[in-house]
Amino acid sequence: MTTLEGLAHGLTVALQPSVLIYSLLGALLGTFVGVLPGIGAMAAITLLLPITYYISSEAALVMLAGVYYGAQYGGAVASILLRLPGTPQSAVTTLDGYPLAQKGRAGLALFTSMISSFSGSILGIVVLVVLASALSRIATQFGAADYAAMMVMGLVAASTVGSATPAKNFAMVVVGLLLGTIGTDVNSGVQRFTFGQTELMEGMNLVALAMGLFGAAEVIGNIRSAERDTPPARVPLRELLPSRAELRRMVGPILRGTGLGSFFGALPGTGSTISSFLSYAFERKISRTPERFGTGEIEGIAAPEAANNSASITAFVPTLTLGIPGDPIMALMLGALVIHGVQPGPMMLEARPDMFWGLVVSFGIGNLFLLLLNLPLVGIWVAMLRIPFRWLYPAIIVFICLGVYSVRGSTFDIVMVAGIGVVGYALARASFSPALLLLGFVLGPLIETNLRRAMLIARGDPMVFLERPIACGFVLATALLILVPLFKSLRRKRAAV
Repeated sequence: MTTLEGLAHGLTVALQPSVLIYSLLGALLGTFVGVLPGIGAMAAITLLLPITYYISSEAALVMLAGVYYGAQYGGAVASILLRLPGTPQSAVTTLDGYPLAQKGRAGLALFTSMISSFSGSILGIVVLVVLASALSRIATQFGAADYAAMMVMGLVAASTVGSATPAKNFAMVVVGLLLGTIGTDVNSGVQRFTFGQTELMEGMNLVALAMGLFGAAEVIGNIRSAERDTPPARVPLRELLPSRAELRRMVGPILRGTGLGSFFGALPGTGSTISSFLSYAFERKISRTPERFGTGEIEGIAAPEAANNSASITAFVPTLTLGIPGDPIMALMLGALVIHGVQPGPMMLEARPDMFWGLVVSFGIGNLFLLLLNLPLVGIWVAMLRIPFRWLYPAIIVFICLGVYSVRGSTFDIVMVAGIGVVGYALARASFSPALLLLGFVLGPLIETNLRRAMLIARGDPMVFLERPIACGFVLATALLILVPLFKSLRRKRAAV
């Protein structure tokens, strides 16, 4: 079956009334759980999984997929308006989305997020259709050493995020790496930095850390602010839409973010969280005015939103074509397939073309639903800013507690959020970047796992990072990222003398 024939066959599957209804339902639920801070797609898909026993396999996977990419849309709303990451992937959107909303351009920030999400998803679908087989082959070429080198390069590149000094940036990355080591060592079974707390045996909760650093810290910082108690003026409809110049500024970041997201989404074990952070770091790296990032730049919203939505689409490549889930949500998707007697793998395109192509076409239909649903709601979301903060922050605290508790059912996580919020507030006052801490926390365990695996395979020989072409390329790129700014700094000092 050719690609065009597959798309035509998938269209007949996706346009079935029952499949359309479940696609719309999944998109609505995904947006809803994304807007509610901290809950995310993981909890929603887990709750919906038993329902899939009673519906067709195509409708079941379309609905669960709709929840997954719908949460990417909704997660940006709370990040932009309240500085509460609705999902871990949208944490980086707070860096420029929230400052832009505080400038009275909340409508522009939300519009940028939605258009970027839609564009990233549609372009991700194109990548999935055109390059599915090629991307799956590339993904199989990545070994443990390649993953470790790639993620180290990501951390070095991300050291440009924020406006802090290099020393502060490095300190935040190291703290994030150290927090990522908390829990039980997978290889030895030894508990590390748990201090006797059984709740820490599985490690720190990512949602709790993100909500504490961005949500609770923001509440603490604004709870006594008289300025936030004054509702902003009503926003005219014409100010919700971007100008032509602002639209042109979105194009490049959307394309670059989509490229990064499509690539990292297709790699098992990476996912949309990493791609969103790396796309933000890349945009700041190539910007002529990097110092303006973090103050409300459109590029700082467009790139990560396009990246995480395109990654959420191409994440299905290793899941469907290789049977390898790239993250826990994809593992749930894999479980849903197995429940319905579908065996993912290289033969799925031939064995179940209705499932594969129907799902691909439903991605486009579901994202169109999301765009049509969310654009009219921009004014409603902006109206939330007119609620005095003294009325709003109790609801925010409730949402934080509910969102964090829903992940593991642990009251310890709620207490931890409060402590992290105090620390996050102190870090913000001292001009440290919480985004770098979060990125170090996300990448740290992955770097450790792949580094150990690579060294075991190479019998302890570190030259494996130079002998493998892919790993060597990442090592050289990392060296350039370190040496080029250092060289420029030394040259400026010599010129000053």
